[in-house]
Amino acid sequence: MVSANRLELLQIADAVAREKGIDRLIVIEAMEDAIQKAARSRYGAEYEIRCKIDPRSGEMSLARIRHVMPEVENHFVEILVEDAQKFKPGAVEGDEIVDPLPPLDFSGSFGRIAAQTAKQVIVQKVREAERDQQFEEYCDRVDSIVNGTVKRVEYSNVIVDLGRAEGVIRRDQLIRSDAYRIGDRVRCYVMDVRREARGPQIFLSRTHPQFMAKLFAQEVPEIYDGVIEIKAVARDPGSRAKIGVISHDDSIDPVGACVGMRGSRVQAVVQELGGEKIDIIPWSDDPVTFIVNALQPAEVAKVLLDEDAERIEVVVPDDQQSLAIGRRGQNVRLASQLTGWDIDITTEAAESERRQKIFAERAALFMNALGLEEMTAQLLATEGFESVDELAYAEDEELQELQGLPLEAAEAVRAKALAHLAAEDEARLQHARALGMQEDVLEFEGLSAPMLEALAEAGVRTLQDFAEMADWELAGGWSSHNGRRVKDEGVLEKFDISAEEARSLIIQARAAVGMITAEEIEAMHAAMAAAAAEAEAGDLDAEVEAGLEVEAAEAGIRPDAAPGEER
Repeated sequence: MVSANRLELLQIADAVAREKGIDRLIVIEAMEDAIQKAARSRYGAEYEIRCKIDPRSGEMSLARIRHVMPEVENHFVEILVEDAQKFKPGAVEGDEIVDPLPPLDFSGSFGRIAAQTAKQVIVQKVREAERDQQFEEYCDRVDSIVNGTVKRVEYSNVIVDLGRAEGVIRRDQLIRSDAYRIGDRVRCYVMDVRREARGPQIFLSRTHPQFMAKLFAQEVPEIYDGVIEIKAVARDPGSRAKIGVISHDDSIDPVGACVGMRGSRVQAVVQELGGEKIDIIPWSDDPVTFIVNALQPAEVAKVLLDEDAERIEVVVPDDQQSLAIGRRGQNVRLASQLTGWDIDITTEAAESERRQKIFAERAALFMNALGLEEMTAQLLATEGFESVDELAYAEDEELQELQGLPLEAAEAVRAKALAHLAAEDEARLQHARALGMQEDVLEFEGLSAPMLEALAEAGVRTLQDFAEMADWELAGGWSSHNGRRVKDEGVLEKFDISAEEARSLIIQARAAVGMITAEEIEAMHAAMAAAAAEAEAGDLDAEVEAGLEVEAAEAGIRPDAAPGEER
């Protein structure tokens, strides 16, 4: 290599760079590293030897480097300042002394070994550069479609030649109808690219939902231009899929644009996916409308939405149930994936039966609890009253609007409900007393009879016990155990008490038992209010926050606690 003239050296670098698709400077650096390694084998591995090849002229220089130091620990690579000044007048600490070395002679047995070593270094460096180049190239192509040729099939995994790299389609990422042989052309989605020791690993997929979305973007110019947007995709690869689309131009129908003239556009996608049936659904901001569209071709009679539980119950005609559910639940499963809601399908007959059962249970509740006649109890259930509590605290306007029940009779019913609740509360208080709860807790302001009963059952029976509790023990929260988040149930959590309300009750109890003073309570409330205002504005100062934590620690509470956060 070293014996080659300067022109040949540059020609070799250019040829390797073109063949591997990498920068010629990387090849020249690999040559420099190879010559440096061979030179250390010749002159001694302890020395720091540097090779430099001019990328323009091909001129090569070989030199030994020593660093100027005030004290020498390794004389092979270091030199004292006074000794360095003999070679380089005015040398100071940090300078380098460069001692030129003669070119290497690769003749003889040593030369052949050195040449082979240099060749291995160059090959390794070029291979690493090629892998880095491939990783950078395909890392930018994640979430896009690529074309390749099947190179081989290993254990049902398809190895795809992408030109400058290889990708793998694992068998779980293949459509059931896919049957590839060596040399077949394949189109797939770049799902992930990982850097590994053996080179970049490119993971491809034909079952990923975005593969279908990217295929539509290639077939539908309006999607590529951004006029039509694909909002959601759900697939049962090789069988059926649903895709939600919306148009940002009122003059363009998103479904019609995706279908194309005589279905040409959607058929091109269907053909690529091995006959997978595709339902194109108009997307809507309203979840009910979108879910009704997503359940096509089934007809929907009624929709019952539970936003808190993120569940939705869809009522369909009796003859539409099998169509709405689909074969093996495919239609409702895809609709659920597309919309992000848990969907329950029920028939009109089942819904009517369920409503009648609920109606009968409510009427029986009013009859048993309040001693009402069956007709009156049914009237209240028909008007939407679900519990004795709702009836006891009903407004006068609600009573006046009751059809078929005079106002005087309605007020009498409300009085019975209030008396019933009072009797229940008294029974709970007696139960709490029987469990040993003291009167100072029973008379504590802010705790209802059901709350007192729950506290007594939990073993909180004195005001001191209550004052020593933490806010999360009342309202619930989260803690960390062995690196996992664990839900802590609060004694009063079922009463929808917030952490702030729990904290306020505990502060009052601590003041009552003398754990904190009135001045400290006022200061803490003021500090918490200020912190809440600043936190809401997004500019909570670190010093203020630290001060609040100190004050809270002194009182045994946390000013920054909130429901659902870790302690």
